[in-house]
Formats: sequence, structure tokens, C-alpha cells
Amino acid sequence: MCGIAGMVGKGNVSYDLYDALTVLQHRGQDAAGMVTCDGDRLNLRKNNGLVRDVFRQHDMNQLKGNMGIAHVRYPTAGTSSSAEAQPMYVNSPFGICIAHNGNLTNADELNEDLFRSDRRHINTNSDSEVLLNVFAHELQAVSSLRTSPDEIFEAVARVHQRAVGAYAAVALITGYGILGFRDPFGIRPLIYGRRETADGAEYMMASESVVLDVLGFEVIADVRPGEAVYIESSGRVHVKQCAGTTLYSPCIFEHVYLARPDSVIDGVSVYKARLKMGDKLADKILATYPDHDIDVVIPIPDTSTTSALPLAHRLGVKYREGLIKNRYIGRTFIMPGQSQRMKSVRRKLNTIDLEFRGKNVLLVDDSIVRGTTSRQIVQMARDAGARKVYLASAAPAVRYPNVYGIDMPAASEFVADGHSVEEIADYIGADWLVYQDLDDLVECASGINPDIERFDCSIFDGDYVTGNVDESYLARIEALRNDSAKAMESSNAEIIELHNQR
Repeated sequence: MCGIAGMVGKGNVSYDLYDALTVLQHRGQDAAGMVTCDGDRLNLRKNNGLVRDVFRQHDMNQLKGNMGIAHVRYPTAGTSSSAEAQPMYVNSPFGICIAHNGNLTNADELNEDLFRSDRRHINTNSDSEVLLNVFAHELQAVSSLRTSPDEIFEAVARVHQRAVGAYAAVALITGYGILGFRDPFGIRPLIYGRRETADGAEYMMASESVVLDVLGFEVIADVRPGEAVYIESSGRVHVKQCAGTTLYSPCIFEHVYLARPDSVIDGVSVYKARLKMGDKLADKILATYPDHDIDVVIPIPDTSTTSALPLAHRLGVKYREGLIKNRYIGRTFIMPGQSQRMKSVRRKLNTIDLEFRGKNVLLVDDSIVRGTTSRQIVQMARDAGARKVYLASAAPAVRYPNVYGIDMPAASEFVADGHSVEEIADYIGADWLVYQDLDDLVECASGINPDIERFDCSIFDGDYVTGNVDESYLARIEALRNDSAKAMESSNAEIIELHNQR
């Protein structure tokens, strides 16, 4: 889960791209980066940290140019080293930079192929660098001295033939323009829009529609699965379907957790989908516990707030915001290690005791992954004086690893792995626990955009749409990307940073 943006403007685009990254900060808090193109010169700034910390005024002064791309990152494949912050750059052909959201499931095979057949060296563990080099190699193979839109689209078509997995990407081709493309399944989102100025039209691509809304762009369309959108530095737009076979299958977890509620992903309002999740969850609670004794519904902020309100209304009980969030603590789900997630829960949330004392409380969360955060919050509710504590999840039980760009690589770390709902409730400390049914979740996000053929629900049902994910692959990524491996990588990265500072 990362956030990407690209822009072709009539003047310097750096401040608009900075604003775009602040709007997308929820998608990644590990690193941020931006590259702009001023004629035939690239200007790059990237580092670990939040957007406001990476870009200071003197950095912004250097980022000149009428087109650029930008990225906010959280670590999935690879490490949290600043060397893997994006955008990434390769000098041949033309000078290409890329910002990528997603994860390639055949990155190891591509890496080997790039070395043996394409004679290209990959310098990091990032699959984004692999994607960049595959595109660069294919563009070099088809392009003339001065590349054309048709040649660029042919290179994207070749990328689709080689790269497997989830990828929404924006690329900057020095002196030429900005390219946005999406994998043939459309797993990760990408949208583009237009803004009229006195000097002419400007264009922006971004992970979420809220970026276009905030910056005053009118939405043109979502980039469709397998499609590429190329915007020349002059502002001329070219669109082409570059994949022979597509299956519109966006990630449903965007609607559960990842995206902002004020975004529209693939034509589906995130806010409206979450309202429906609350209604469906209430129906299940009424069917399972028709004589419930719930006194109050309290959301676990922020993502579940939208679902909790219609749930409380349908149950006919009070809705209260009894958990107050510290807005200056990052999203605990995307913190790189379990110890950091656990330390942050009580720093991030505090109870209003009068909303809990002597009451039977239903806590509502968007989803439950590892369970340790839920366990702490349930205990906080009891410490605040709750008589009984129930928990409802707006999403089904997470039982399978995510391989498409969300940091859920190890099934053994999931609280639902090998356990019944009753056993999970016992571990969390809740008096009872209710999960959303998968069919109901899919229905919440369906029906608005008839072009969507299915949703990627692999973390709930283990059905991986790209078809190349087997037990050996899952075992490999679990070994490489579980919390213990991340802790080791983080320690090694700190040692390297200290060594470099000496």
C-alpha cells in the first residue's frame, strides 16, 4: 500500500505534488519522494519520513519543472531503508523515473531474467526497481531515437506480458511526458483528471480521487485494467489498452481500510460502501443475537466510524465516540514491526470513561488482522468500567497472506489463523465477536460500477487472481517479510546508517 501521483502542468508542479502527497499520507508513512523535470534536467528529493519532514523549503526551491511524479511509501517487499524510497531512476533509455504501488509476484524470476537476458543490474530488494528496469528494457527495445506514444504503449504491452502481480505506476520519461499504467487485473487503483488554467489544461494522476478533488482537478476516468495513459509535456493526452486479456478485479480492502472515505475508487464511493458495511453487520448481529443487551456502539477510530453509525441506528442503540485518537500518531497497521504497533495503541487512543462505565459496549473495527491491537482496546474498555465488551468487524476474518502490496505476508501472524471465532474472541478478551460475511462485504462494494467483474478478496478467501501464488511462494514471502525478519532488517539498516554517518 503506497500512494502515487504524477502531474503535467503549465508551471512548476512541485507544490501541487507536495499537496498530493499530504492527501495520500495515509497510504504510507515510511518514506516520501518527488522528482520533477525541467527541460532535460531531473530534480529529485526523497528520504525516509513523513511528507512534511522530507520536503523543506530549500528542497522545494530545487524541485523545478512543469512535470513530475511523487510517492509515499510504507515497506512491503524490501526493507525500510531510505535507499528504497521512491521515485526510482534508470538512465537508459532517455532517463526514466517510476513510482509504483503494488507488489510483483514474479519479482525474483524477473530479477534473474533482467540479469541474464537484459544485462541489467538491480541494486535494491525492491520490486519497484524491477518493474522500472523491465519497462526501461522494453522501451529501449522498441523505441527510435525520439520515442513516440505508440512505442511507449508497445513497451507497456510488453511489461504486461512479463510482470505478474499488482502494479499501478506513474513513470516520468525525461523531456517527453508522464505515463500511468495499471496491471491487467486493476488490483491497485489509479485515476486521472484535468484542471483548466489561464495558460491551458493541466493533468494529474493519483492513487485516489480525493487528490484530484482537493487540488481542483475534474476527474476524467479511472485508468482501466491493462490500460496506459500517456501525457506529453505539452499536455497532449494519449490513452490505449495495452493488455491482451483483462479481468477487472480491484482490491476490496481499499474500501475496508486503505482508502480515504472521501475517495471514489473505480467508480465506487468508499464512504457509501462503508455505510453499507455497517448495515450488513447490524443485520448479522440481529440474526445472531436477537436479544442482545448492547447499550452503546463505539467505533475504533477512524476507519470504522463510517460503518459504526448506521450499525448503531439499525440496532436502535446509542452511538458514542468513546475512544479519542491522537491525530499525530501514524496508522498502527502500517508500522513495520509488532513491537511498534503495540507501543502505539495506548499512545494513539484514550477512553472517555463515562461512555464505558457500567455499560455493555459494542466496539466496531474495520478489520482484525493480528488481534493484538484489538486485545489492548478491549482491555482499555474494561479498564474504563465497561460491564461487557463485544466486538464487531466490518470485514471478514483475515486468514490468508496478501501478496498484492499490503503488509500481510505471514498467515501465522493472523489471529484468525487456525482458530474459530469463539477462540479469537477468547484471545481478544471480548464477550462475543462478530465478523462480516464475505458475500455481504462484496455486495457492499458491488452494483455501482457494472464494469467490475469481481473483487480481489484473497486475504479473506485465499483466491489469488493472478494465478501464480502457491504454497511455496507464500512460505517464501512469510520467511522474508514476517515481523522477525523486519526487525532484523530494521536493525541492520540502523547499523548501516550509523556507519555511513561516521
